[in-house]
Amino acid sequence: MTTIILGLLIGFALLLWSADRFVIGAVGLAKNLNISPLVIGVVIIGFGTSAPELLISGVSAWHGNSGLAIGNAIGSNITNIALILGVTACLTPIIISRQVMLREFPLLFVAMGLAWFLLRDSILSLTDALILLAALVIVIGYLATSSASCKQEEDEQDCTIAKSLLWTILGLVLLLISSNILVSYSVKLAQLFGISDLVIGLTIVAIGTSLPELAASVTGALKLHTDLAIGNVLGSNIFNTLGVISVPGLINAYTIPSEVFTRDFPIMVGLTVFLLGLAYFTHKGKGMHRASGILLLICFIGYQIALYIQSVQS
Repeated sequence: MTTIILGLLIGFALLLWSADRFVIGAVGLAKNLNISPLVIGVVIIGFGTSAPELLISGVSAWHGNSGLAIGNAIGSNITNIALILGVTACLTPIIISRQVMLREFPLLFVAMGLAWFLLRDSILSLTDALILLAALVIVIGYLATSSASCKQEEDEQDCTIAKSLLWTILGLVLLLISSNILVSYSVKLAQLFGISDLVIGLTIVAIGTSLPELAASVTGALKLHTDLAIGNVLGSNIFNTLGVISVPGLINAYTIPSEVFTRDFPIMVGLTVFLLGLAYFTHKGKGMHRASGILLLICFIGYQIALYIQSVQS
């Protein structure tokens, strides 16, 4: 048991560090190659915060643990809304812009609707995966062309092209290694307690791979840039829904557990609708204050308790 916990902690720490290095390297390469700041913000940073989920999903599916992959994607979306925005709202009011209301929210609902439509037969096929990935490419293109501007934090570590290439390659390699470590020890933990890999993906792995989003959102909140928090979460959820969920289907056709449709997917959609309601009041000038954050955290804790109870009873 001690070895498993230690392995998970090492895996998470290495995953977060390597994801950070990968993003720094990718941004440095983009700047050195004169790629527009808009593309850096929308594509590279967006992919970077979802890199842990993408790698975990791929490695899990490759090792035949597709439940862990699907659980990681849906669980991360739930964690992003209920835990990350909950914590952020408790720190400072979150003001959601009109642009987010009219662009990111509709895109997320379309992404969830498409995923539900393709997976309603409980089979994730290669065709389904390719359609989801094609939709992701379209969304990225739309975001890149529809954004009038892209605000960026000044990078304190301007990298030469050689250093950027080093961080990019090293970050990617370590992402793969840390993903393998996490998947391996997550499966061992599931086997030890007789819990399905789906539940492990929905809980421990989902929370762990959402730590980059948590760090980015809390940092933005402390700097009073709460628009970064909501944009980061919605963008990550779009990436997870279209990109991360599709990965297992690229490797092998996968039968999705029934509880995903009776429990997890509806909760993900329900939380998104709830967030939209809170966003509406934010748009009217009231903002998501501490009370909203506490409600979101209660939802997150309640979901985790429900998962635990169901896993014990099964």
